[in-house]
Amino acid sequence: MKAQIRKTSVIVEETRQDLGRAVDPPTRKAAALAVIANPFVGRYEDDLGELMDIGAELGDMLGRMCVEALGIEPGEAESYGKAAVVGEGGEWEHAAAILHPKLGAPLRKAVEKGAALVPSVKKLGGPGTAIDIPLGHKDAAYVRSHFDGIEVRMPDAPRAGEILVAVSVTDSGRPFPRVGGLTTSEAKGEDGLR
Repeated sequence: MKAQIRKTSVIVEETRQDLGRAVDPPTRKAAALAVIANPFVGRYEDDLGELMDIGAELGDMLGRMCVEALGIEPGEAESYGKAAVVGEGGEWEHAAAILHPKLGAPLRKAVEKGAALVPSVKKLGGPGTAIDIPLGHKDAAYVRSHFDGIEVRMPDAPRAGEILVAVSVTDSGRPFPRVGGLTTSEAKGEDGLR
């Protein structure tokens, strides 16, 4: 593995009730985080291929960690998202190199299919910086019930010279969605939109 991983963490958030109403079955979101060394800390580099390759490794590893934490089969995953916080000495493009060119394909494999774009966000920050991982339906971006997010952080990351990379996977959408739009049962998942 090219990534030099200092630590990982997995979070599972389960909503059992909302405004006094039982959520049955509960909605669940998992987030898997990895804190890695930034190979380009403190210097400009034209070729960010090493970070792109690390993104591919992490898309697979973190995606599988989420599916396992939810205790579901890959095909039962309903939405996903990705995020990165770059520590001191790094730049925005380091997060982009990890998240965009190669992370998506292995994540899609970990959740079976994934026709829709993987929502993402990037941030610069230090230890304890919180980041909201945006979530969207994995096969049909127009499924509004799955427009969501999960906030994650690690108290000691990212340190200078590190990048915190996070992936989230859910087994459902928001509790009690009622803003209309395409439903999961109507979604075809052929074009990534509907």
